[in-house]
Amino acid sequence: MIDTELYQAKTLYPFQESTVHKILDEFSKSGKDFNLLFQLPTGGGKTVIFSEIAKKYIEDSKEKVLILTHRIELSVQTSKQLSAIGVNNKVINSEVKEIENPDDYQCFIAMVETLNNRLNDDENFIENIGLVIVDEAHYNSFRKIFQFYQNANILGVTATPLSSNKALPLNDNYNKLIVGESISSLIESGYLADADSYTYDVNLHGLKIGSNGDFTVNSSDVVYGNYFMQEKLLFAYEEVAIGDKTLIFNSGIDTSIRVEETFKKRGYKIRHLDSTFSDKDRKDVLSWFKETPDAILTSVGILTTGFDEPTVNTIILNRATRSLTLYHQMIGRGSRKLPKKDRFKLIDLGNNVRRFGLWQDYINWQDAFAFPDRFLESRLSESDDIEFEVEFEFPRGAEDVINVEALDSFNIKEVYYDCIDNGLKGKEAVEKSLENHFNVIRDAATDYFHGLEIMAILQDHIEHRLKHYTKCITKSTPNYYKYIIETYNRQLQQKLRAVLDDE
Repeated sequence: MIDTELYQAKTLYPFQESTVHKILDEFSKSGKDFNLLFQLPTGGGKTVIFSEIAKKYIEDSKEKVLILTHRIELSVQTSKQLSAIGVNNKVINSEVKEIENPDDYQCFIAMVETLNNRLNDDENFIENIGLVIVDEAHYNSFRKIFQFYQNANILGVTATPLSSNKALPLNDNYNKLIVGESISSLIESGYLADADSYTYDVNLHGLKIGSNGDFTVNSSDVVYGNYFMQEKLLFAYEEVAIGDKTLIFNSGIDTSIRVEETFKKRGYKIRHLDSTFSDKDRKDVLSWFKETPDAILTSVGILTTGFDEPTVNTIILNRATRSLTLYHQMIGRGSRKLPKKDRFKLIDLGNNVRRFGLWQDYINWQDAFAFPDRFLESRLSESDDIEFEVEFEFPRGAEDVINVEALDSFNIKEVYYDCIDNGLKGKEAVEKSLENHFNVIRDAATDYFHGLEIMAILQDHIEHRLKHYTKCITKSTPNYYKYIIETYNRQLQQKLRAVLDDE
């Protein structure tokens, strides 16, 4: 049972009360076959809001509520708030194999993987659910649970209504988005601290994009682990944040460990934390960080959600990301307001502010929800692609199947400008690219169908290369990009069939 004896229920602010009524009214009006997504910035009090929604829903409908989270800390935090406002609840963790006396509970909080295992063993493991609330709804792991609760309403809650997998947009599962208060509005109303941003130009050449669309950990460790980047980080800290309680976000563990070593040599109080730490070691580090006024914590991934330390005065992004969601999650760790803290500092060492805009800037989340592909394309701009000259990273083991060097040596931008300089049409570059892909596949394939399998492996590389081509030409549109990929794939298949069909 969760210890709530010392937990004080958080009182809702006026805007939070208004949000609760708006969401419940929407469900009441729209009926059972309706799912709703709610956006509110980090620090806006999502847990307080959806806990109150759960309480009122239970009172009004006499049905039970299921709350899904992806971290045990979020489950415990939610359980404490629910208990404090008088909602009997049960946390379903890995130790809970069956629920004794289920009628004693009005609400259940579950880790998504744990619940999925229980439901696959027994689809009636938790019954009589009228509303499913999904915290951090942008993660796609929650989708697997929805099939078990098709007769319930679903409320997804997130600071950034963009799916973690662009192939699975949130508007597939949610009928409508309700946008809460903006970051700037919460700052003006005194609910969030404002950010002073300090940007430093960094050379990100060498970063590679992985299959998830973000820069890979390995390439980030190479770029950020070198001596010059470590020195730039130290310089930025000493110029802007010396003496502040500081949280540093890194992409890879190797980089974070080097940051710890670099700062320790200079005599600063710093500790490293990553997902490999035991629960005890993690608690020890976080306790030290909380109790040490000028502490520096260098971390990897683990503190982007479910972590709340209001005394953080400086956030350092010692990494680059192409994820707007991650960008907001990291900065949001510094936005908690205190009586003597109405501002915090952001040090950007990844050109992230240039890529996404200031954290406080207005974002049209309705556009992001309705047209996620267009929204992301517009933010990851042409200048971003050209400036960083991002290299493509092939899937692991690709070099055992194909001649990766032959593909890497072909630079479609250079070929395009060579064609223009020699009086040829720019489209010649696409034909030369097609020939390059064809030659590599032909040399590796044993027959036509094997060639198609290799072509499928190279599909991300084909799209990456053609995207660089469309950046070279003027008046390129998303429809043209789609057209050129379809044409390219069709012609490549025809060339392969012509030479491999008889083999």
